[in-house]
Amino acid sequence: MNISAISQIEETFSRLSPDEQQFTIEKLSQHFRTNLSMQTGIESQFEAMAKDTEIQNELKKINEEFAFVEADGLEQSA
Repeated sequence: MNISAISQIEETFSRLSPDEQQFTIEKLSQHFRTNLSMQTGIESQFEAMAKDTEIQNELKKINEEFAFVEADGLEQSA
């Protein structure tokens, strides 16, 4: 976290009128909610993909296809 940038934002914010401060807070809240909902949407898509039997079957095929690599003498990382 950049403390200098945060200090500059706080200093600039304190110079705004109450109406401008309220508007700024509302815009920041809207921006935060939008980003949060997009992230939640992506996470939901990943969860759906993880539960999808077709994707699970394809991953099993890929694992089987590359199973010989496990015998190459390299240890698996945990």
